[in-house]
Amino acid sequence: MKDVIIPVDFSETSLNAARYAADMLSGNPDAHVILYNMFSDQEESETAGKYLESLKSEFLQKGVTDNIECIKEYGENLIDCLGRLAYQKSAELIVMGISEKDEWQQLLTGSNTLKMADQNVCPVMIVPHVCNYAGIKNIALTSDFKNVEMTTPALAIKTVLHMFNATLHIVNVDNEHYVALTDEYLAERNSMQKMFTEFNPEFYFIGMNDFYEAIEQFTKDRSIDLLIVIPKNHSFINRMFSASHTKKLVFHSSVPILAAHE
Repeated sequence: MKDVIIPVDFSETSLNAARYAADMLSGNPDAHVILYNMFSDQEESETAGKYLESLKSEFLQKGVTDNIECIKEYGENLIDCLGRLAYQKSAELIVMGISEKDEWQQLLTGSNTLKMADQNVCPVMIVPHVCNYAGIKNIALTSDFKNVEMTTPALAIKTVLHMFNATLHIVNVDNEHYVALTDEYLAERNSMQKMFTEFNPEFYFIGMNDFYEAIEQFTKDRSIDLLIVIPKNHSFINRMFSASHTKKLVFHSSVPILAAHE
């Protein structure tokens, strides 16, 4: 495994995501973990270093690989700094937290987590603030089943599947699903089957209008531990908030969401 970057600002939300990642990576000897903090005031440098070393000790106690690096740097734009680091390290994953209590503020000002998920650098795992790691046995991949060979980041998704040896559930939500699938859907399903044949994927086609409600219920019904989405065409942030649903998928998901770009 390549580098897994875990940015922390030492808030409850970021520390919960870091601890989720620690439990997730525990016992994985191939993992190279980077604990990262960007500070905007030079006076914070020493404190940031001490906090990172304390978090590193916590990771080691949890049985995470001793290949842990602490990086702190002065900066003014977290997305630019984090994106540059991910590129330099050829990172395989970034793990970040998000909190529903800041939802409306973040809708207005923008969430760094969602902004990072918009960047096509590497997959970003978004960990809900109430989420505790209890294993990842079932992974759901959402797909619109349109030109899947060109738009599905198969390599990134396979890396995650191999990491957890999980069952793959591929789900599509479309209000036009009736008794039988169209020829177009069947052809795309066959392509997806070939793409992930080594994982014996299970397919689900849900005929509902409300994507968020359908995915939320599917997650509960199938005991999904990780949800993979593929941002494309336009901003992931805009996609998440384009519909007037009370519960937004990212802020109110009970399981982590992995944004993997095509």
